Amino acid sequence: MKITNSDILVSVIVPIYNAERYISETIESILNQSLKNIEIILVNDGSTDSSLIICEQYLQKDSRIKFVNQNNSGVSIARNNGLKLANGEYVFFMDSDDTIDSNFLNTSYNVAKKQDFDIVVVGEYCCQRLPNAFALPTWGQFLRHDFLKQHSDIRFPENIQPCEDGLFSNQLLALTKNIGANPAGVYNYRHHEEQNHKKNNDNVEKVLAQIPSWFKILEDFYKKHNLFESHALHLALFMEHEPLQLRYLSMALNENQKTHLHELIKGFMQKNVLPFLKDEDKKKLSKYFLFFIAAKNYLEFDNYYQKLKIKNKLQLFLIKFMPISKIRKRVRKELRLSIYR
Repeated sequence: MKITNSDILVSVIVPIYNAERYISETIESILNQSLKNIEIILVNDGSTDSSLIICEQYLQKDSRIKFVNQNNSGVSIARNNGLKLANGEYVFFMDSDDTIDSNFLNTSYNVAKKQDFDIVVVGEYCCQRLPNAFALPTWGQFLRHDFLKQHSDIRFPENIQPCEDGLFSNQLLALTKNIGANPAGVYNYRHHEEQNHKKNNDNVEKVLAQIPSWFKILEDFYKKHNLFESHALHLALFMEHEPLQLRYLSMALNENQKTHLHELIKGFMQKNVLPFLKDEDKKKLSKYFLFFIAAKNYLEFDNYYQKLKIKNKLQLFLIKFMPISKIRKRVRKELRLSIYR
């Protein structure tokens, strides 16, 4: 299928590194979209398996495919290089081991065009974060290309992983209120042992060493755009989710690492967030996050958090004895979504 650059509605950018087991299925899911006026930009990030050969084969099959072969430089540079070649009205980044349902791009594009949204939040899971979406995975954001061009200084941060998508989306979300939702978009996320977030969990020191860089990126951005006061909640929700929930609470940290991370998060919040955070917005943060940034040390917080977990488990256990199934499911869902709020 031959289309001109001016006809391209969506550019799909796929960074690839050693994805020979999955990349064919990924590409096929994009080629089989009901929306045909698209381009697919494959960026091979120095793969050492047969990913390069597979990509070259697909390059011969469909004229909508573009291919970039680069030395191994990381997923952020791969995505940014792919974006430089994009001609679509909208841009979507996806991973090389996942697939999208056949109407994913069509439904996302139709929602986007209703009000020329700068960002469309895609998928039921990501749409639950609205109206206070503070960060999104790459697959949860469908982006207007002109919006990205207007903010050319905001790109995936180089040499950062994990959290490169969180930092990227947090900044973009802070710069617009023109945000739509497409809960009908179905993205098929593949779970396997080779995924980067699982590798990062095994390399705690590497992740912890990057966190000051995350905070520097955020501090520079919010200062440049004078957003500390107007977007204090936006920044606080990011801090609660990324460094606390996904790192402090989810990674196996020793005492020194917990002390270090607690001091980093607490120091950033005291300097850049708490002086600007309104009392009514504090109610939108979890009680345990507020306790975390007020605690004298990590031990004080850990003791508090363990008691909360026990209380939560007890409540979930007691819900089992509620007689009406619909009410039981609703209460259980509300309890889990509250995350101790």
